[in-house]
Amino acid sequence: MTPTDITRALNDLLFDPVPDLAEAIDRHFSPDYRQRTNGVWSDRAGFARHIAHLRTLVRSGHLEVHDEFRDGPRYADRHTVTITQHNGRTSQTEVYLFGEVADDGRFRRIEETTLLVSGHSDDRNLGSVS
Repeated sequence: MTPTDITRALNDLLFDPVPDLAEAIDRHFSPDYRQRTNGVWSDRAGFARHIAHLRTLVRSGHLEVHDEFRDGPRYADRHTVTITQHNGRTSQTEVYLFGEVADDGRFRRIEETTLLVSGHSDDRNLGSVS
């Protein structure tokens, strides 16, 4: 299996979504996946709820990766996510991500900090809304 990266994962989850959310999550995230966003941990089920909710909000978007590094199972990047919601609001969020990739190439753990660069202040928590 080709190791995943944040671009492929977010495209499948949100921007060019694989119709079946479980399939998209299985493609990029290991069964024991967990994530910490701005200090709050969630397990794979919580992450799935988060993405399902985002799918109801997001009309379109794209990702720009500024820096991306791999070292064995370690993965890190800095990227900007631009999201346009169904309500017409557009926001940009810069993300600093550190993670671990499982032996099969899927994400096992992601820890990230987000910074709203532009957009409505209510969009500050899009990275952890569920």
